[in-house]
Amino acid sequence: MNNKVLDCRQVGFESSLIRLPADVTEAQLLHRIDQLNRDKNIDGFIVQVPLPKHIDEDKIILAIDPLKDVDGFSPASVGRMCLGMPTFVSATPNGIMELLARYQVDTVGKHCVVVGRSNIVGTPMSILMSRNSNPGNATVTLVHSRTPNMAEICRSADILIVAIGKPNFINESMVKEGAVVIDVGITRVEDSSRASGFRLVGDVEFEAVKNKCSFITPVPGGVGPMTRAALLLNTLKAQAMHHQAD
Repeated sequence: MNNKVLDCRQVGFESSLIRLPADVTEAQLLHRIDQLNRDKNIDGFIVQVPLPKHIDEDKIILAIDPLKDVDGFSPASVGRMCLGMPTFVSATPNGIMELLARYQVDTVGKHCVVVGRSNIVGTPMSILMSRNSNPGNATVTLVHSRTPNMAEICRSADILIVAIGKPNFINESMVKEGAVVIDVGITRVEDSSRASGFRLVGDVEFEAVKNKCSFITPVPGGVGPMTRAALLLNTLKAQAMHHQAD
């Protein structure tokens, strides 16, 4: 969250970081969200997930005003995204689409394999890549933990987007020569050689795979910064919408 505050400061956005105790009740959190929804000085906000286990995450997401939902998690935002209508696209998929556009990665007619089916990354990513857009117009296969021939499917991918949350899950044998690999995963792994005691690794064995790819995103420093940039873009969009409404 501190990085998001710094990002806002860097681009000239006013921001506030509200920290609540881990034992905050669901009712207290819902009340705080209602206050933010009603505050005309706030264009957009996010509730950092995951939440404590005693709080219903779906109930919290539903409570956020869709016009201030710059995370793009609300059913209204997801529904409009599925229909190809203007909306807040969730930050990580939005950032990946921007990454593909900026590096002019050809996606038209390509086979895109998305590994992982979360509501935040995998599922929306599969929809965005299949839409009649640029980037987009890909033939998309979504694989997950119950897919029996996952390695074979991954090897057929021209574009491989991995968001399964398992460190070093994708190895060299699962990647096609010349493929574009987008690694969304980030996991702390113990490393006594680091002052912090850990290092960050992605879902892809980067060192083993990098020489086989035409493009690959590192972890850290790849998708993460694009997610934060997309969040700022959504916030700017929210401000413009509210200004037009006034």
